[in-house]
Amino acid sequence: MEHPGFFDRAGPYPLAEVAAATCAELAEGADPSAMIDDVLPLSEAGRSSVAFVDNIKYLPQLATTAAGACLVVPALAARVPPTTAALVTKQPYHGFARALTLFYPSALQPMAATPGAPPIDPTARLEDGVLVEPGAVIGREAQIGAGTRIAAGAVIGARVTIGRHCYIGALATITHALVGDRVLIHSGVRIGQDGFGFAMGPGGHLKVPQIGRVIIQDDVEIGANTTIDRGALKDTMIGEGTKIDNLVQIGHNVIVGRHCIIVSMCGISGSTELGDYVVMGGQSGTVGHIKIGNGAQVGGASHPTHDVPAGARYFGTPAKTLREAAREQALIKRLVARDKVSYDEEQGPGES
Repeated sequence: MEHPGFFDRAGPYPLAEVAAATCAELAEGADPSAMIDDVLPLSEAGRSSVAFVDNIKYLPQLATTAAGACLVVPALAARVPPTTAALVTKQPYHGFARALTLFYPSALQPMAATPGAPPIDPTARLEDGVLVEPGAVIGREAQIGAGTRIAAGAVIGARVTIGRHCYIGALATITHALVGDRVLIHSGVRIGQDGFGFAMGPGGHLKVPQIGRVIIQDDVEIGANTTIDRGALKDTMIGEGTKIDNLVQIGHNVIVGRHCIIVSMCGISGSTELGDYVVMGGQSGTVGHIKIGNGAQVGGASHPTHDVPAGARYFGTPAKTLREAAREQALIKRLVARDKVSYDEEQGPGES
């Protein structure tokens, strides 16, 4: 059975109403009566959806998008495809936030529990052999597979699905997520909360509704007090067999490949993509919107700021190849030693 989703979508709305809600102006030739029914990324948008672009990195996607409308700055209006209506605004990201609020007004708050429902909502479906410890809460329409154990105080949100033979640790919370089989989630883990999305400006910071999900594939282990944000438009995904240590932060729209190792206190910024068998050392982190290739290794306390090739080993801040980092360290060591000798010679015997 297809999952019903976590958010109800309003609309459709005529393009003129979308323009008004997003504080944008319709470009010449646009049909104000055209109906828009969703907000989608440039690469997935169709004739009845609206997208946005405010980063030149995505100009190739703008050139090929099939979106019915797109929020753009005035300088990019001429680069919108002829089949796409330009919604011209100085702040496309603000417009995007307002469009999401228009179509998904319920996304700013989690789905409410059934009034008066017991700790295990009567609409939840639990297969045989599910063990729910005292104090755990199972939300409405949640689905939990056979052999799974929900420890004391854990909260499983509305419509969350959890596969078979999983363990959900004490006081863990899971919302807006689809979890596979044999997944081990330790105590205090937070999965599916809002991604950190704000359209910033001098008048304050406009919250961007997060309407994506978290997808956790089979045989994943997630350490205590780790947090995994749900996606903004696309899903946050954790590939099968990946092992995540304690106190890791994974931002919205992150894609983690299969059989990765992510050591404690890592921070992976939004829209970063990790290939398969990637290793992230303790206290390492990434900027957003970069790719770490298959089999790459990022050393402890290292921070890549650009794409990392497959199989590479990177170290340092900003991270570079291990060979480059080692040469820099050796050079610095020689410079320090040389300066110390010069300083000692200038001071002379007995001086400090």
